[in-house]
Amino acid sequence: MTDTDTDTVDETIHLTADVVLFAGGHVLLIERGWDPFAGRWALPGGYANAGEEVLKAAVRELGEETGIVISTAELRQVGPYHAPGRDPRGRVVTIAYTATLPALVPPTAGDDATNARWWPLDALPDLAFDHDQILKDAQALAVA
Repeated sequence: MTDTDTDTVDETIHLTADVVLFAGGHVLLIERGWDPFAGRWALPGGYANAGEEVLKAAVRELGEETGIVISTAELRQVGPYHAPGRDPRGRVVTIAYTATLPALVPPTAGDDATNARWWPLDALPDLAFDHDQILKDAQALAVA
């Protein structure tokens, strides 16, 4: 082990929540309104507010960005995503959640989303961040 292996550097870590919402063979995505990845499609989600539980942040962000409101009881955790470099703004750890609605509900884009729409799972756009991996993991969880 070298000295650099044991050195620690303080870094600010931000906490976010993302939601993989399925319905009728589709997944709900938002088009990002600003950088990073302005104009790219992503899962609905965002930063947890100070003192806010991450699960509640997931429900709040979903509602703010898509107009779709679900309860915390409907969400199932997919897992944490924390690889360095997953977000160009710095160290961002997200907890991803998933749920399945019985039918497509029309979304209404809001907050930092310029668009929100259901995408067929077999015709997805390139996704921002590591959201392609989160989506794959949520799909595997849904099958399990």
